[in-house]
Parts: sequence; structure tokens; C-alpha cells
Amino acid sequence: MARFSLRQILAHAVLLGGAVLMIYPFFWMWRASTQAPGQIFGSLHDAPPILTSIADNYTRALFDSPLPRFMLNGVIMTGGILLFQILTTVTCAYALAKFDFRGRRLIFAIVLISLSVPAQATALPIFIVLAKIGLLDTYTGVIVPYLTSGFAIFLFHQFIRSFPDEILLAARLDGMSEVEIVIRIILPAMTPAIAAFSIFSITFHWNDLYWPMIVIRSIDLAPPTLGLLFFRGQEGGDSFGPLMACATLVTAPLILLFLAAQRRFVQGVTMTGVK
Repeated sequence: MARFSLRQILAHAVLLGGAVLMIYPFFWMWRASTQAPGQIFGSLHDAPPILTSIADNYTRALFDSPLPRFMLNGVIMTGGILLFQILTTVTCAYALAKFDFRGRRLIFAIVLISLSVPAQATALPIFIVLAKIGLLDTYTGVIVPYLTSGFAIFLFHQFIRSFPDEILLAARLDGMSEVEIVIRIILPAMTPAIAAFSIFSITFHWNDLYWPMIVIRSIDLAPPTLGLLFFRGQEGGDSFGPLMACATLVTAPLILLFLAAQRRFVQGVTMTGVK
């Protein structure tokens, strides 16, 4: 019993240490956003009060740069990507999980192989195609490369494969088409899995800097991460307080989203991994 208790203590100590390592950068970011420049890397006796620093940093973050516009661009791009990914991956996963046709295993193998292909490997040919059809510096140019997701197909396939065939057969006997089955039966049952994938997708594309930096040239179309670079360029790279205030405002929606969907996220990951 003592040995088991000691093991538990060590396990919780390791988890606590990992949690501190993960949380500390966010704590430092928030702390820096509430301080004057002299207080961030070293305290000054004549530094302004913290309330004055908060007001100054967040006011400059909101009004010295078009941060609301950056965040609106992020919502449009991230939301558009997520919508198309769910539409394409749910139907593809349903076909691979419940239909028996020639080449099904080969297609599923290609989906798995696509998970190992880095985005940088396909960036150049996609960029050339978008340039030729005039989609650079547009919302569409950011969304098009992510219209589907191999990870989502795999995740949803694992869930749909365990879905009872008897329910689908009864729906077909009642005259429902395959599209109706997906919309009225599969999608409502997949809410936890979709919520789990949505967290992954929104977090990745909201924080993505690589592809928007290649495609976007106009500041009016910049997403939040690219907008931070524009702000840093305007400020000369030395106004860490307003810059950290921008970073805090950009990160806060993701934290709130995860806290709101935490239960669904854990449930979705568990349901897709356990039959």
C-alpha cells in the first residue's frame, strides 16, 4: 500500500511539474501585459502603477493596431476551414467505415500516409497554383489547402466504424437516403468526436503563422498571428507590454473555448479510441 501511495505521489509530482512548465509561459505573458516596460525585465522605482500599465498596454493593443480586424479575419478563416473539413471528412469517413467497395483499404492507407506528410512539403506547388488562378492574398487562398483533413478522416472513421449497423439498416428500410442518415443519425451521435476535432482544428489554424505568412500580403486580411508581426514591426520590436497584451487577447479565446468544451473534448477522444 505504501509503495502504491509513493507511486501516486511521484506520478502527481511529475504531472504537476509538467503543468507548471506548460502554464508558466502564459502566466509570464499575462504578467508582462500588465506591467510597464521597466518592470518586465527589471523593476524601476519610478515605474507607473500596475492599473495605469494595464490600461496603457491594452489600450495601445486595441487601438494602435487593427487587432479587432485581425481577430475577425482569424474567425472567418478558422471557421471556414472547420466547416469545410467537417463536411468533407464526415462523409469520407462514413463511406470508408460503412461501405464495402474496391480500393477502400488502399484509400484508407493513403489517408494514413498523408498524416506523415508535412505541410511544408506541399506548400510550394499549392502556392504556384494559387498564384496562377489569382487567389493569393485572399481568404480563399488561406482556406483552400485545408478543405479536408486526413487526421479528421481517421478520427471519425474510428468512431463511425463502431456505430451499430442495425440502426443504419433500419433507417434504410424506413426510406432514408445515405445523406439523410449522415445528417440525421451520424452527425448528432458524433457530437463529442466533432467537438474534439474542432478543438484541434481551431487551435492549429488560429495559431498558424506559416501559411498565412506565405499567402497574405495585405494587413487588412492578416489573421491574429500574422497581425502580431505587423504590430511588432510598427512598434519597432521594443514595446513588450502592448505586444504581450495583444498576445494575451489573441490567446484568451482559445483558452475559453477549451475550458467550455473540455468535457466534450475528453469524451470525444475517449469514444474514438475505445470500441
